[in-house]
Amino acid sequence: MTGRALLDRYEASLRGLARKSRLRSLNGRAGLDFASNDYLGLAGNKRMADAVATALANGTPVGATGSRLLRGNDPEHEALEAKAASFFGAERALFFGGGYVANFAVLTTLPQKGDLIVLDELVHASAHEGARAGRAEVVEVRHNDANAVEDAIRVWRTGGGTGRAWIVVESLYSMDGDAAPLNELMAVADRHEAFLFIDEAHATGIYGPEGRGLAHHLEGRDNVVSLHTSGKALGASGALVTAPAVLCDYLVNRCRPFIYATAPSPLMAVASATALDIVADEPERRQRLAKLVTLSGEKALALGFPPSGSQILPIIVGDNARAMALAEVLQARGFDVRGIRPPTVPEGTARLRISLTLNVGEDDVTALFDALAEEWKQ
Repeated sequence: MTGRALLDRYEASLRGLARKSRLRSLNGRAGLDFASNDYLGLAGNKRMADAVATALANGTPVGATGSRLLRGNDPEHEALEAKAASFFGAERALFFGGGYVANFAVLTTLPQKGDLIVLDELVHASAHEGARAGRAEVVEVRHNDANAVEDAIRVWRTGGGTGRAWIVVESLYSMDGDAAPLNELMAVADRHEAFLFIDEAHATGIYGPEGRGLAHHLEGRDNVVSLHTSGKALGASGALVTAPAVLCDYLVNRCRPFIYATAPSPLMAVASATALDIVADEPERRQRLAKLVTLSGEKALALGFPPSGSQILPIIVGDNARAMALAEVLQARGFDVRGIRPPTVPEGTARLRISLTLNVGEDDVTALFDALAEEWKQ
C-alpha cells in the first residue's frame, strides 16, 4: 500500500463525520464574543500585560526549558502556587500546563488500583480520559444526581470493593451551565470516606467570595481536591490543582504528566498570579457579568428557553445540521456564537452555546437575542 491509499481510512472517517454534520474545522475570531471563556475580559487586560512585560524586563524567561524536577522550577511557579493555596484556602497548590492535562494527571495518579472513580456523565472529557487511563474501576452516573453517586458506591462495596471511592464532578458544567449539588456530594463523600474531586474550571474567578469558586467552602478538607484553570475567567493559561500537601507531594513524585512534561511558561505563572489579584481587587467585574447573566436569562425565557442561571447559556436545537446552520447565520450577522454537537454533548442535543463575557455589553446581548428571535422563526 503506497501513496494516497495510506490515507483512505482517515478520509472515509472524515466523510462519515460530514454526513452526520459533525465535521469540525478551525475558524478564526470574528464578531462579538459570545463564544470564548474569557468571562471577566482579562485576556487582554493591561495590568496583566504590564506584569508580564515587567517580568520579562527583569529576566524571567519565556520558557521553563525543562520539567519542574529538572531545571524548570522557577520562582514564578512557586510564587503562584503559594498565592493560589492562600487564595483558594487549600493547604497546597500545584501548577500544570492546562486543565485537560491536570484532570488527566490527577485521575491517572491519585486513585489507586482497587479504588472506584464515580464520574458524573457530563463531566469534562479530560476527566473521562484520565479515569479510563488510570488504575481504578470507573462508573458513570446520572448528571447531578447525588443519590446515584451513593448507589454506585454501595453497589461497588457490596460487590467486594475495598479501596477508596473518588467522586468526580464539575462545580459548573461547561455545556449546560448548571451547578453541581456540592453539599450533597460532600455529604456522600463523608459518609463513605471517599474523595471529592471538583473541577472549578468555569466557576473560578466568578463565584464565591472574591471569585474563589463554588466549592470555596470545601477547600482545605482532607478529602477534597479541586482544579482551577487559568485559561478561562483568569485570562491566562495553565491550571492549578489545590489539595492537601501530601497529595501534591504524591503528584510531584508519582504523576507522569507532571514529572515528564516541560513546565508551564513562568510568564503564565506571573499572568495567573496577577489575575488572582485582579479578581480580588475588582469585584465590579463579577457584578457586571452577573447583570449580563440576568439579562440573557430574561431574553432566553421570552423565547421559550430556560435560563441556566450562569454565564453559560445553552440554546438546545437538537438536530446537528440545524444547530450549525443557525450558528453560521448568527456569525454572518456579527455574533460569534458557536454550535456544539455530539460527541461533545449527548445525541439529539446539538445546541448553541452562548457564553457571556465582559467583552460585550448589555446592548450587545439584546441585539443577539433579537437576531436569534428572528432567525429562530425561520
